[in-house]
Amino acid sequence: MARMEVSSFHVLAQRSIPMTGPSIVAQLPLFPPEDLPPQKAENKPNLHTYWLYRNRLPACAGQSPTVLRHLDLLGPLDWGRFPERDLEHHWCQRQIPFAALAAAELIRLEQGLQTMGDLHLFLVEHPGFIPLLGFNLVPAPNHPLHFNAAASLPTVRHLTQMLRHMPHAAPHFLLADSVRLILAELTARQVALPQCISLDTKHILAWVKENNHKTYVKDRFNKHHQPAGDPDCRLGCKRTRNQAPPEGTPTRNPVAASGRKVGEFYWGYASGTVVTKIPDLGEFVLAELTQSFDQADTTYFFPLMTQAEERLGYRPLFGALDAAFDAWYVYAYFYRDSDPAHGMAAVPFVAKGGIAAGGRQFAPDGLPLCRAGLPMRLRQAFTDRTTCLIEHERGQYVCPLADGVHQRLPCPIHCKQSKHGGCTAMMPTSVGARLRYQLDRDSELYKSLYRQRTADERINAQALALGIERPHLRNRAAITNQNTLIYALINLRFLQRLRRDHPCGD
Repeated sequence: MARMEVSSFHVLAQRSIPMTGPSIVAQLPLFPPEDLPPQKAENKPNLHTYWLYRNRLPACAGQSPTVLRHLDLLGPLDWGRFPERDLEHHWCQRQIPFAALAAAELIRLEQGLQTMGDLHLFLVEHPGFIPLLGFNLVPAPNHPLHFNAAASLPTVRHLTQMLRHMPHAAPHFLLADSVRLILAELTARQVALPQCISLDTKHILAWVKENNHKTYVKDRFNKHHQPAGDPDCRLGCKRTRNQAPPEGTPTRNPVAASGRKVGEFYWGYASGTVVTKIPDLGEFVLAELTQSFDQADTTYFFPLMTQAEERLGYRPLFGALDAAFDAWYVYAYFYRDSDPAHGMAAVPFVAKGGIAAGGRQFAPDGLPLCRAGLPMRLRQAFTDRTTCLIEHERGQYVCPLADGVHQRLPCPIHCKQSKHGGCTAMMPTSVGARLRYQLDRDSELYKSLYRQRTADERINAQALALGIERPHLRNRAAITNQNTLIYALINLRFLQRLRRDHPCGD
């Protein structure tokens, strides 16, 4: 049967049904009413349009202080370029825009509403939001608003499903656009753009009984027993310190080594953020990434820095990171060949392989020094694909007094390794491996940069107040979308404070 137009099928269906009672077709919600023809998404006003042209606001929205307050918060975003889905894909019914859901979710977070049910009730009690956000209106001629508020909104279950199925590019667009607005505002005020970033991760607890210690669960922390409440969460450890616990036990109240607390285990996720601080103004989020809790902190570095570099338009010179990111490629990322004095990663040193901070010295040309202070020669280099997060070149450095097998010349300090061919060192050939040992962590520059990590802590505190740590969601897609919208809201609040408390020209 050939596909026909909606209006033709509507008329044909009415003629073919006996009119002994109410029209069946008129009761079907699939078909758009005759007095409300469908509109294309690009022809509909959006939040940004209403923010620019207040005279186009619906009467129910323009008379509500609550609606106007949220319009001032969300309106600066370029909602006209929101990556919307095809709203005319299903010819027999209207699609609910993802932009309407994203804006409604931002309102829920701003209002501190816990669930989608609370959001649904809030929108019904403030119907001015419904046409403003872009929901499909159901006409009600006898109603003072001329539309039915409750019928125009999706059900609570539908809103939750939309949050799960919304492509992650949609909330990421809002976060990127909030960064664009902030950078433009700083440029207009002739404020220097940020050159220092901080990176950290925040744990997120899954909504499962395994995380409730008041409930008995057999094999609570067995990673092979996936919780039934959330099929996407994973088991991970939140360490109380990045360094290994000291050897031995206290002299008072001794504790067995097996009972010493090293970290806390949870089922859930983790959110990594790149944050930058503007002196005397505040901090905002440049990039965000949510992964399952079993992923190491170092896996966040390159995806987050790629996002941050794209949104800034340049590579930041300085970085402040905790000890979990003590890796050679972090130091190499911030290093600048043109001017080594500009560009540094402030990261605490973590002893690895039995080598403490300052335990390895280097010659001016970058070659490591042996115990006698002699430059070691590079014996061989190879591509390492197993011992590090990324593929890199690794070199084997050997004693300069040996030919690789025997010690040809006597060692000045009579090293114990002389009988076995002299000292050897296996390390990446990248400059980051050398910078990791040579970084002066007692300098004022290092200390001032490392203090920038507090910006990430303040962002985490704001996200915690918005409910990021214990989401009432049970899958990774919805939690990921919600996290990105949380950070977008934090940026919008920063932009609003910037425009309110620091007007242009001050």
